[in-house]
Amino acid sequence: MSIDPITLAVLAGRMEQIADEMDATLFRAAFNPIIAEAHDASHGLYHATTGDTLVQGKSGLPIFVGVMSFAVKAVIDKAARDGDLGDGDIYIFNDAHLGGTHLSDMRLVRPYFHDGELFCYLASVGHWHDVGGAVPGNYNPAATDAFQEAFVLPPVKLARKGEIQEDIVDIVLRNTRLPQSARGDLNGQLGALDLGVKRLGALLAEYGAETVRAALDALSDRAEALMEAELQGLPDGRWEAEDFLDNDGIEDVALPIRVALEIRDNRMVLDFEGTAPRCAGPVNIALPTAVATAYVAIKHVFPMLPANAGVMRPIDVRIPEGSLLSAEFPAPTGGYTETILRMIDVIFCAMAKAAPERVVANAYGTINALSIAGKRSDGKPWVMFSFYGGGHGGSVESDGLNHGNAPISTATIPPMEILEAAYPVMFRHWALRPDSAGAGRHRGGLGAVYEIEVLEENGAEAFLFGERGRFAPKGVAGGAEGTMNVFAFEQEDGWARPPLASKIRGIKLAQGQSVRLETPGGGGYGPPAERDPGAVASDVAAGYLSDDEATRLYGPSWQEARA
Repeated sequence: MSIDPITLAVLAGRMEQIADEMDATLFRAAFNPIIAEAHDASHGLYHATTGDTLVQGKSGLPIFVGVMSFAVKAVIDKAARDGDLGDGDIYIFNDAHLGGTHLSDMRLVRPYFHDGELFCYLASVGHWHDVGGAVPGNYNPAATDAFQEAFVLPPVKLARKGEIQEDIVDIVLRNTRLPQSARGDLNGQLGALDLGVKRLGALLAEYGAETVRAALDALSDRAEALMEAELQGLPDGRWEAEDFLDNDGIEDVALPIRVALEIRDNRMVLDFEGTAPRCAGPVNIALPTAVATAYVAIKHVFPMLPANAGVMRPIDVRIPEGSLLSAEFPAPTGGYTETILRMIDVIFCAMAKAAPERVVANAYGTINALSIAGKRSDGKPWVMFSFYGGGHGGSVESDGLNHGNAPISTATIPPMEILEAAYPVMFRHWALRPDSAGAGRHRGGLGAVYEIEVLEENGAEAFLFGERGRFAPKGVAGGAEGTMNVFAFEQEDGWARPPLASKIRGIKLAQGQSVRLETPGGGGYGPPAERDPGAVASDVAAGYLSDDEATRLYGPSWQEARA
């Protein structure tokens, strides 16, 4: 069935609106700040037989665009084995090796039937505050298998023909330190799916299933054609890049991430041969996550392309078996965020050799997953989990963003006021980090400094899962590196740092003691000698650069511009 351009545009907007409304519904209903404030969640529509992404909301995390298609496919396969898929069924699971990312991300998948026929799947994923495991908040930097990270739930039916299975709810809520928060998030996700069913039903009633299905097919085909046209406009060739993870949290050994990017005509290959083998600690990722990460990087390089599976058809992503990018169950994957950030960095560095105007320099490269947890005076547990910002890379057009969030997401950093109101902590310091940006024609963005004091009289315990403590974010096109990550914690005999630089668990904090994060700045773009002296003088005037660093990085000419 052919479809005219105007109808196609209208339907594309309507379907995106369905996913956007599902996002908004969960953000407003969720109990935990990681979803409600940081928007670590996503919703979309997925193909009935392949699970491919058809439509995704614009407010959710981009990494979920790719991984959720694997999650939906896992449900499709289970339903085929069981032979009991019904209207009103809802599956729930968090198994990262089937659905990608890590065990904190709870997935709900719901088949949508129209006139008795399966039309598509609706899916919701959100980062729950705590799902059991050895470490509150589930970022356990010392985990050696998935069972040390969190409660593992395979795909099971949460609802059968519209009826919630309360025994499944009981099991899930028994395996969290914060059952009230988990119940609130679960209800929010169920509400988002209900809204999606309602809105999709209205759309099909107005346009008919055949027309909407034709529109979905056309959108995927056009995305493929657009991707091919973009690749056709780039030079043919092969370019390589390499970067490193600090360590795996168990052994203090650097882990290489390597990529070879090849373009021939209208096809691209991303080959990660040479990447470190599966490791003992939790920086492994499952294959679905690795493929989805390649998608996120490609979307950054080609930002105007639509968010559906058609974009990836001309791209061959090769992930070596046995590598830390294709770890199998029960390998720990809790720190997946750090590894996928490094994957994006190496893809950008390789692409910078082919088409530097297409990419930005490396961003700060770690979410710095910090958990501070304890018990209140009434014995009730509290868990403050959050992630923290840093500098983005410079680009051909401008300096990098100061204190942004990671390029794997559209999430926001939870506001200090929200965190202080919810937990017994106080931020002594929350500011930009001077002298942290990578030098360049366009410098990187500045990192940040956070210092968090424990107020609870019972004290607390802290856990950090970070990266970039030993390998700084890289510049591109001649730009310089940003600064490295620095973490410290207060003890009776003064300030201390983690032996593994960026990962540590079980820090005992007394009332009044603090932890301190100094996050990396982004890499620079272009040779520092080409930076406008007036821009350097402005950075010094704003407090972004000290006089000495400005002279060291850019020479003395900036002082004439200041005068």
